[in-house]
Amino acid sequence: HILPHLLPTIIVWGTLGISTTVLLEATLSFLGIGVQPPTASWGNIIFENQTYFQAAPWLVFFPGAAILALALAFNLIGDALRDILDPTQRGRE
Repeated sequence: HILPHLLPTIIVWGTLGISTTVLLEATLSFLGIGVQPPTASWGNIIFENQTYFQAAPWLVFFPGAAILALALAFNLIGDALRDILDPTQRGRE
């Protein structure tokens, strides 16, 4: 009786945790206390290319857009799964 009502909350919490982890890793790598070069990280890519921002803004824009898109995708997937699995929403369409 409890698990069907708890499962949507756990799924949303998990997907929010994944998107938070992605943002945290990119932020820490940008600040230099996360993943260290030469390991690839979007935060490292943004940090290394910030000096070229005036001449080539796409070097910073695309990694930033990828971080945004990934975090947004996980949030939307979690929201959709909650809508599908939530027993209180069944039959309210």
